[in-house]
Amino acid sequence: MLKAAFITPGAYPIPSSMGGSVERVVEKVVPNLLPNVDATIYGRTAKRLAARGKLNGVTVERYPGDNKERYFKQVCTRLAKTKPNVIQVENRPLWIPRFKRAFPKSRIGLSLHSTTFISLPFLNKRQRKRCLQAADYIQVNSEFLSSYVKKLVPQVADKIRVNHLGVDTSGFPGRSTPEGRSLREKGRAEQGWGDRRIVLYVGRLVPQKGVHHLLTTLPALISRAPDVLVVIVGSALYGSHRRTEYVKQLYKLAARWKKHVHFVPYVPHNEIPKWFAMADIAVVPSVGTEAFGLVNLEAMAAELPVVATRAGGMKEVVVDGLTGFLVNKAYPTIILELASRISYLLENEEVRKKIGIKGRERVMNQFLWQHTAERWLAFQQEE
Repeated sequence: MLKAAFITPGAYPIPSSMGGSVERVVEKVVPNLLPNVDATIYGRTAKRLAARGKLNGVTVERYPGDNKERYFKQVCTRLAKTKPNVIQVENRPLWIPRFKRAFPKSRIGLSLHSTTFISLPFLNKRQRKRCLQAADYIQVNSEFLSSYVKKLVPQVADKIRVNHLGVDTSGFPGRSTPEGRSLREKGRAEQGWGDRRIVLYVGRLVPQKGVHHLLTTLPALISRAPDVLVVIVGSALYGSHRRTEYVKQLYKLAARWKKHVHFVPYVPHNEIPKWFAMADIAVVPSVGTEAFGLVNLEAMAAELPVVATRAGGMKEVVVDGLTGFLVNKAYPTIILELASRISYLLENEEVRKKIGIKGRERVMNQFLWQHTAERWLAFQQEE
């Protein structure tokens, strides 16, 4: 049986209740590899978590993560004893050459989740080439990220495998299901929102996520749907309610429409489904480089039509006109197109329902964590 080790960055614990998209992907994918793989996840320690435990049948070993060099060495010491066939490093390309030298008989893979750690200030051009060439395979989560890496380091093109992410649909019940309807009714009653039409943003509050553009559409939205409420769920940092200068700007921008904007500071990921259930439309107005955009899948699983920008890999998830709408991320076009598409959906309940159902169907057919795990297994069998 294939023995595989999955090395998380040591930034957040496994399971990751307070954030950490990399860790969340690992904790969802790896259990789906059972019983075909003898898998172990390596992550950082945390209060109320044992140094060694199980997560949905998978062994999880935890080491202090405050000092990353010590974390790396402790993981290496353990790997020297367990001798896995495959060592997959999650989103830390700088570790690849070191693992390759330490474990020449193992297959060393890099699972790249974004463009961040192959760019400055983390890697310069020379380091990037060295690190990527040292990997036996490079897994990326979108065709966009694949093209991005190939353009930077053409020599590794044949090592790259695209493996789209997934979603746990049981955790995101569709609005047409009894569970989804119950969540919606209960949540709206608690908030006192009644039958208001709700536009939802879920994610970090940082400039590249484009929330300021969504707020700028408010006058246009209100003119078409006077009862509209824009709900913004998230904070600038995982697990923090601290207001950065950008967050303060968002609150200031929203102050003109107090009755139409509701901010919800950071909530744990397991509470996100209830906010999707209460909403009518999900908006993902990113203007940065989104490698994939997992929130799109979660919204689609909850049967919400999605209005998203054509940023990075998001256009591989949202099908324009079928599961939502894609808009140009360039200013000022983004504001005009966001306002137009959101308003259209606000005014057409039947269209919202139809698009929402199509979105969940797309998720069920192509974007389950089980699908991600099956593709990973196929990649390993290529060798």
